[in-house]
Order: sequence, then structure tokens, then C-alpha cells
Amino acid sequence: MKSLEKPTCPVARALSLIGERWTILILRDMFLFGPRRFQDFQNSLSGIAPNTLSARIKTLERAEIITRRLYSEHPPRAEYALTPKGRELGPALKALKKWGEDHT
Repeated sequence: MKSLEKPTCPVARALSLIGERWTILILRDMFLFGPRRFQDFQNSLSGIAPNTLSARIKTLERAEIITRRLYSEHPPRAEYALTPKGRELGPALKALKKWGEDHT
């Protein structure tokens, strides 16, 4: 398989979007608390570097899993919310939570 080809396995495709370190925790926060600001993520995700957080948010935006809404223009400040596509990840996150409660 060439590196630019899309994986044929749906699990591999999903993990290419949400499988990187921190990404699933960003989504967890959005499911638990609703729309979030960059600083909210930094406060709740202890240890995440700002550049890593920014990269994960951009990946989720490009995949249309989250959307960005400006709430201040000067300075520019944004709030992030789940899209309908992102909300469809809810059952998968609930299953991971349940598995973690039962087995870890």
C-alpha cells in the first residue's frame, strides 16, 4: 500500500482521524462539557503541549468532526463544538469508557 492511499479497513481509517495521542481525550471533553475553548482543553488535558493540541484540533476540524466558531475578533478567540458527524462518535466513546471501567 502506498503511503498516500486511503486504508481499506474502516477501523484503520477511523484511527487515522482519532487514534493519535490526546485526540480521543479532546473528544471526551467535548462530550462531557460541550463546546470548549483552547484554554479549556489545556486546563483539563494536563501535559498536552499547545502545538500538539493545536494540531489535533486542526485534524478534527479538517475531518469535520468538530467545528470552530469565533467568539472574539480582537484578539481572535475560538470555541470548538462537535458536528453531527462528531456526535456520532458518542457510542464508541461510551463503549471505551465502559471497557475501561470494567477492565482497567
